[in-house]
Amino acid sequence: MVSVTVPPEVAAVDVRAFDRDVPAHRLQAGAWRALVGIDLDVVPGTYEITARSAGGVATRTLRVTSRNFAVRKLTVNPDFVNPPRELQTRIAEEARLLERAYAAVTPDPLWAQPFRRPVPHQANSRFGTRSIFNGELRSPHGGTDFLSPSGTPVHAPNDGRVAVARDLYFAGRSVLIDHGAGVFSQLAHLSRIDVREGETVRAGQVVGLVGATGRVTGAHLHWAVRVAGARVDALSLLAVLGPPATTP
Repeated sequence: MVSVTVPPEVAAVDVRAFDRDVPAHRLQAGAWRALVGIDLDVVPGTYEITARSAGGVATRTLRVTSRNFAVRKLTVNPDFVNPPRELQTRIAEEARLLERAYAAVTPDPLWAQPFRRPVPHQANSRFGTRSIFNGELRSPHGGTDFLSPSGTPVHAPNDGRVAVARDLYFAGRSVLIDHGAGVFSQLAHLSRIDVREGETVRAGQVVGLVGATGRVTGAHLHWAVRVAGARVDALSLLAVLGPPATTP
């Protein structure tokens, strides 16, 4: 999270990090904020975050350090590892659908309260885990899995607009919520979808039920978060924008 202080009359602030434009929103006169995500593929090193406005240019240095991720080996339907040729068109179209949804950024936050877990259960598969499906290495795990029983209600982590609500090949029945300010939540592998594309949802609203659709080994909820185009850990989002920690 980057805070920017500018003269009160400044009407726009442009923030750039990791070669991407980052939405900045006004908190009050002279105070702006931008949420910067560090993607899984960012190479360790030193990077600059730049904020430009009519009041001038400011930079901040950010150092990204290396991290070791666990490895998981899973056995799934072979068609979800090397899909048949006749499914390639569908898979490509769904990838473009998601790309368009992520690119249609709502600049200002649509939420006014802390983010919360979509299900009450603990995470059982960590973000960034290196995945080996049927003995073949695939992309790192870009979300956090919760071992919730099939049929468990899935709640919107916060207010937003439903950008995608449909059955996807790999993610199964999925709901993608645009929370504004470059923050998106994808809730995947649902057994049922209870919202429609374009619908406004409120924090805590049931958007579907936990299931086992798509590339899975059993029922669970996959919660994937993107911030300014970067895949980030949903638990990190909760640490930054979630409820304040309670004191025992």
